[in-house]
Amino acid sequence: MAKVKDKACKICKTIYEGDKCPNCGSKEFTDSYKGKIFVLNSEKSEIAKNIGLNSNGEFAIKTR
Repeated sequence: MAKVKDKACKICKTIYEGDKCPNCGSKEFTDSYKGKIFVLNSEKSEIAKNIGLNSNGEFAIKTR
């Protein structure tokens, strides 16, 4: 069984599977991204605040 490759939204950098981004609803995505960040509590995370994330989830650090 083939593994489905994750996509990263070009707008909000959310990493997801499927047709559209569950975070912002965009259909603009890329298969090419560098690094991942997992945000468990965006209200208390200093890293999430520094890079402008205000929701929990899995995000790409850099998209192409």
